[in-house]
Amino acid sequence: MNGFAPDENPCAYRDALGSFATGVTVVTVPSADGPVGITANSFASVSLEPPLVLWSPAKASKRFAYFHQAPHFAIHVLDNHQRAVCDGFTRDKHAFDGLDWITGDNGVPNIHGCLARFECTLDAAHDAGDHVIIVGRVNHAFFRDGQPLLFQGGRFVGTEG
Repeated sequence: MNGFAPDENPCAYRDALGSFATGVTVVTVPSADGPVGITANSFASVSLEPPLVLWSPAKASKRFAYFHQAPHFAIHVLDNHQRAVCDGFTRDKHAFDGLDWITGDNGVPNIHGCLARFECTLDAAHDAGDHVIIVGRVNHAFFRDGQPLLFQGGRFVGTEG
């Protein structure tokens, strides 16, 4: 195992972070431009009481303005068969065409077929370097059995087909 200073070797730092497998989510919000979504792997649970989760959009993202202060949003944990959903929202903020989705509470787009969905109200936003940590209070949660879509080391792992 090699040691390094992250400030001196940011590529190695990114690679080290990439060794941790993460689930893949799509975060959705309503907007004046219609429903908007973004693929994110920065999702984590925060608290059971009260029910809080977090995710962290990059400030440099072209979609940042839609998300950093959205009062309501949904975080969708993707199933391992939903790689196309992930890819769609990686490329296009309006990748809802062809998806099974509805408009939920507070106008938030809710995508069907996901492994889990957390419908949230913004609780806090914290500046964190080149990202913002968004903490959401979970108003409704849904889940089903299945295997998550996982990303590790710059690639998807454990996916079907």
